[in-house]
Amino acid sequence: RLVSDWSSDVCSSDLYWYVIPIIPVAIVVTLKLIRMNRSGEYILDKIKLKLPVAGMITEKTIVARTMRTLGTLISSGVPILEALSIVRETAMNAVFEEMFQRIYESIREGETIANPMRECKLVDEMVVNMIDVGEETGDLDTMLNKVADVYEEEVDVLVESLISLLEPIMIVVLGIIVGTIVIALFMPLLEILDGLSGGGKK
Repeated sequence: RLVSDWSSDVCSSDLYWYVIPIIPVAIVVTLKLIRMNRSGEYILDKIKLKLPVAGMITEKTIVARTMRTLGTLISSGVPILEALSIVRETAMNAVFEEMFQRIYESIREGETIANPMRECKLVDEMVVNMIDVGEETGDLDTMLNKVADVYEEEVDVLVESLISLLEPIMIVVLGIIVGTIVIALFMPLLEILDGLSGGGKK
């Protein structure tokens, strides 16, 4: 009976090993299916921006990348509408893509970049004000590059802070994982030895 119980435990644990790799695959496939729909992609990207710390890093990284790209394109003489189309594609986030689409439509109608950006409330007021000043003074590319510089520095600081916080957490997590594995390996052996010693006493 002891051997049969141990065999059933092993069989059930084998079944769990088959289930474990299926879970992340199922999650990835589900996310891919959701992203195939524009609304689903927008919702996922919005959730990504709302995540604590990681969301802030993602947001600032996107702002730095898009502002740098837009500033470089404008300084290179690329027409503003064409530059905005390129930047919209480089955002790689549906929420920011929508903001750049609104900016594109605003520029096409003879309006400014700052107003739709202010309405979307995706970037800090400081960024909007700098872009507003850049549009008024005709020095937009310089202001965009300055915004990119500021945000790149902030991203570096956030990443360093996150790494310093994760180091002790990772040590604790690894300790728990190793401890769990050790317990999982030795508990069945101890049960078998306990059963054998009990049987010997009888």
